[in-house]
Amino acid sequence: MSDLMTKAVELMVAGMGFVFVFLIILVFATTLMSKVVARYAPPEPATPARTPRSKPPVPPSVDPDTAEAIKQAITKFRARHKK
Repeated sequence: MSDLMTKAVELMVAGMGFVFVFLIILVFATTLMSKVVARYAPPEPATPARTPRSKPPVPPSVDPDTAEAIKQAITKFRARHKK
């Protein structure tokens, strides 16, 4: 039983060591890539370019009779649902 536990601990230490080394290499590779990109990438503008704002859409005109009917309908609705 002792031999089996020894091999299990050795395997665990080897696996954890491999993961640790891989993560260290990954950190250095990421740092190196960040420095390379920062050196060769074009600089970002200090302020973003402004785009002209589009005008809001003009609502279609409503004839006076329809507008009056809408007003009356709103008035009746409010009168019915008053608390």
